[in-house]
Amino acid sequence: MNSESPVLYSVEGGIGRLTLNRPAQGNAISLAFSAAFAEAVEQLVRAKPRVVVLSARGPRFCAGGDIAELVENRERLSAHIGAMLVLLNPAMKKLAALPAPVISVVHGGVGGAGIALACCADFVLASNTARVRGGYSAIGLTPDIGASYYATQRIGAAKAKRLFILNEMFEAEQCLAMGLFDELHTPDKLTHAAETLAHTLAAGATQAFARIKRLCDEANSRDVATHLDVESAGLLASTQSEDAREGVQAFIDKRPPCFSGR
Repeated sequence: MNSESPVLYSVEGGIGRLTLNRPAQGNAISLAFSAAFAEAVEQLVRAKPRVVVLSARGPRFCAGGDIAELVENRERLSAHIGAMLVLLNPAMKKLAALPAPVISVVHGGVGGAGIALACCADFVLASNTARVRGGYSAIGLTPDIGASYYATQRIGAAKAKRLFILNEMFEAEQCLAMGLFDELHTPDKLTHAAETLAHTLAAGATQAFARIKRLCDEANSRDVATHLDVESAGLLASTQSEDAREGVQAFIDKRPPCFSGR
């Protein structure tokens, strides 16, 4: 992997890592970034990690789209953004379909499409100095790569409209209170908190995690009767796993379980 790539990836000990790597540009999303992100996600999907950690280098998590690049391509803006979306949207879909839990580690400023990258995770851990602003409507554009979806899922339509239409700045404590973030930590403790959670999840019953993740993500798209059937099928399938047998036996033995993910 090229250490100069706009997006870095690795897998070790069951933990997959996606690292935004344009620190000097606030990790702004360019066409080259889009291609690197798509490749990184594809490699992670193939590696089948037990958990994924999405983080960023530099003082900001992600400023959103690369405005300088958009200005350079203003005469062909639709084609330029379309070329980015052809890369980014499939990658975001693959990330959403990943059975492994995803943790985002958010610090500094988050804007535009950076909101999607931060909030697509199952667990959003943030610095108490983080802040979020929509940004799109200020330049006459609308959300992309799932920003409006993930924000609305987490904070509801009314607050999402304030975020994206009014471009109000939300400080870290506000983001925590309304559910955009799940946890806040001081900057010096954020990485440790994320690593602790990642290792806990990597050692857990990952097949069960995958089914729970899918059930929760799909709950709003089904009526309760259908969901009960799907939920029951998932539980019965879980009972056939090695992890379920180990979990029950560990309970009987009064010891911590040792899950294999099978």
